[in-house]
Amino acid sequence: MLDNLNNINSEVENEIKSVSDLNGLEEFRLKYLSRKGVVATLFENLKDVPKEEKGRYGKELNELKNLVNNLFEEKKNSLSTSEEKTDIDITLEGRTYNEGTRHLISKALEEISSIFVKIGFKVYDGPEIEDEFHNFDALNTPWFHPSRDMQDTFYLDTKGKDISDKSKTPLLRTHTSPGQVRVMQSHKPPIRIILPGKVFRNEAISARSLSQFHQIEGLYVDKNVTFGDLKGTLDYFAKQFFGNDLKTRMRPSFFPFTEPSAEVDVECFICKGEGCRICKHTGWVEIAGCGMVNPKVFENVGLDPNEYTGFAFGMGIERTIMVKYGIPDIRMFYENDVRFLKQF
Repeated sequence: MLDNLNNINSEVENEIKSVSDLNGLEEFRLKYLSRKGVVATLFENLKDVPKEEKGRYGKELNELKNLVNNLFEEKKNSLSTSEEKTDIDITLEGRTYNEGTRHLISKALEEISSIFVKIGFKVYDGPEIEDEFHNFDALNTPWFHPSRDMQDTFYLDTKGKDISDKSKTPLLRTHTSPGQVRVMQSHKPPIRIILPGKVFRNEAISARSLSQFHQIEGLYVDKNVTFGDLKGTLDYFAKQFFGNDLKTRMRPSFFPFTEPSAEVDVECFICKGEGCRICKHTGWVEIAGCGMVNPKVFENVGLDPNEYTGFAFGMGIERTIMVKYGIPDIRMFYENDVRFLKQF
């Protein structure tokens, strides 16, 4: 019986050499390693081996089993590697994938933030869901101001909730200025921050306005801060972001949370000052509102207006990008037209 095992050993080694593909290898597996194969049959016949030979026979039978398994795995790996190589043409050009890029708005937020960070401003991120106190009351916006009406502000559903203090009514922030209030409440001057983020207003959709857009606010509070500091800061930003060729101007305006207040305009990028629908035929496009922080705001956040002064400014990111790149319609930022996005 031991001679029979030696013969099978030789047979296995010779037969595996003749296997040239995976189909032939499967036939080899069925013949020797299946449940009814040669190795399984030899183990079943182990009970018929004389007792004095059973130990040695069992040992050599296990060695045969290991040999068959090893030869099978080696041949399998060899054939798999060979077939993979024949399926690949290494002379073909490699596949290319579109890695994508950051959206124009995200890149603009980073660029604008970096300009102000260079002159000492820190970035603060405020919540998008605010309450009336931070969004209106603390910023000196009275209850009768039209911006608090439903046609301008998205108030969140409070049905079934007990909100005894109306100043805590939740809403989607209409500007990033509430973040200024939170910083002044939690930090002592000097304060020099910018606050980028999304804002929400119930406005009609047009080439100039959306109901969701992005703003970036700036706030500087310290002793002896002047309007000249504000003008110098915004002039520095305009030159860094738009270049020295684009004309800018400041004109008086009104905001409840600043006094005096101004608006910053740049020369219309479409008509170059001659007048068109984008600039409402004025030749100028507004990019920012600004002013000195109203003393009433300081009182609302617990700062002494006799000790501190400060300035604040805010600008719409989409409109600012439209000026820089000559984009005629604000809606193009959100339509996800690849032809538009690839240009940036």
